Amino acid sequence: MKFLHTMIRVGDLDRSVDFYTNVMGMQLVKTAPNEAYKYTNVFLTFGDGVELELTYNWGVSEYEHGTAFGHIAFGVPDVYAMCENIKQKGGNVTRPAGPVKGGTTVIAFVTDPDGYQIELVQHS
Repeated sequence: MKFLHTMIRVGDLDRSVDFYTNVMGMQLVKTAPNEAYKYTNVFLTFGDGVELELTYNWGVSEYEHGTAFGHIAFGVPDVYAMCENIKQKGGNVTRPAGPVKGGTTVIAFVTDPDGYQIELVQHS
């Protein structure tokens, strides 16, 4: 088996695509509107084959996230530099870069426009 993608529902597709491409640096792979069922799927990647699927259900502007979902994690070579880049592009860094409590791995957290948490993990 191979991990293919994670899907999250978004309330403003253009805003979310802008965030994930221009702020987080992902590439748009495919946009797939479904007129019959009134939704659009957008697939994004960092070029590694793993994708993030954004689903926009037409006319729905927000969702409750529930208590089971935690966060999405992205490995980056320099968490400190990535946080600065995200801030310069208007992104919301909610936990500054630094070692994880009780460890040495450098992490940070960013919040996307729909309130989903993204963990950045120092990874070479």
